[in-house]
Amino acid sequence: MNNAMTHYMELLASNQPWNLLIFMAVPVICAETLAITELITLFTRNMKGKARAVSRVTGIFAGIYFLGVFIYLFTTAVIPLTTTGGWRGFADVVAVGFYLAGVIPYFGMTLLELGFIGKKKDETGKLKLHAILVGIFLVVAHVAMIFGMLNPNLFIMSAMK
Repeated sequence: MNNAMTHYMELLASNQPWNLLIFMAVPVICAETLAITELITLFTRNMKGKARAVSRVTGIFAGIYFLGVFIYLFTTAVIPLTTTGGWRGFADVVAVGFYLAGVIPYFGMTLLELGFIGKKKDETGKLKLHAILVGIFLVVAHVAMIFGMLNPNLFIMSAMK
């Protein structure tokens, strides 16, 4: 079995350090900032404090930023890989798919913070929805990382000979 990489890992390893910063560091730093500020807000219930303000700004930024990442990678990687049959197996598709699925919770946070969704919820309801979206992003990002680090040949029977 050779040491092939998923496209996810290849993307992060290429063009160092820029791809790592653009596609991993910024989204993960935003997720960690959101998780920490979410916990502070949940524990203090201070909806007007600095932690909530940082969470709000980060939620808006992360959603817009990751929407740009999604559009870029979907048009320059997913469509070409799909049309040319360039996927490296199951792990490759799962890694890239789950990474890109992060746009759903991230952009959901942006829509929530800008008042496009959750209009009828009180502050506690919005905080709960925001926390759920942060949790969903963390799950899909970790699934992407785990599958992205696998050798994609692990799931290809002919490669196991």
